[in-house]
Amino acid sequence: MRVEIWSDIACPWCYVGKARFDKALREFPHGDEVEVVHRSFELDPGRAKDDVQPVIDMLTRKYGMSPAQAEAGEDNLGAQAAAEGLDYRTRGRDHGSTFDMHRLLHFAKEQGRQERLLDLLYRANFADERSVFNDDERLVELAVAAGLEEQAARAVLADPRAYADDVRADEREAAQLGAGGVPFFVLDRKYGVSGAQPAEVFTRALAQAYGDRAPLETVDGADTDGACGPDGCAVPQR
Repeated sequence: MRVEIWSDIACPWCYVGKARFDKALREFPHGDEVEVVHRSFELDPGRAKDDVQPVIDMLTRKYGMSPAQAEAGEDNLGAQAAAEGLDYRTRGRDHGSTFDMHRLLHFAKEQGRQERLLDLLYRANFADERSVFNDDERLVELAVAAGLEEQAARAVLADPRAYADDVRADEREAAQLGAGGVPFFVLDRKYGVSGAQPAEVFTRALAQAYGDRAPLETVDGADTDGACGPDGCAVPQR
């Protein structure tokens, strides 16, 4: 069985959602039969590489939030992340283009290192002090830590055409499947789960997809809370 996950490194709910899905997959009795493939989705497509700004500033300018609202949302997300055992810096993070990261992830997929690199990118963006945006040296360091060859990673980043078509193809496919935000999980092209749902929702979806044959449909009970889209990241009040 194959599970495809559309996500963006800049999406906090993708970070949380991956942890919840991973928990469900570890507990799924047929987990060793599940292939997980990560797909590209940019929350801010077309953003210039050098256009980097603090997350709080981005939220207030792009979505019309007050600074207090933006900070409260980050605090809520920090609490959600902590509940999953994830580190999350609620202040001082940057926001920028993730296009090069997605290109590098497609290269890592060819080398069997996609999952490892994605985990490192998430942690670097949401937990580490050093920004991952507009810093090729930082991305090379993370690629090497994921087991990729340094010069090969540098070559990918130096060529803006490398894997660009793969990123755009993933994004087109997400639109065709009706994914208006991320994370978006597609299980064996039979079931779709939108948002960073609780682990038990993923557990039920895995069981249904494993045992059934049906057209792609949204799993009952999976709403859009805990998802990021063009209008921002919905934060459930729990």
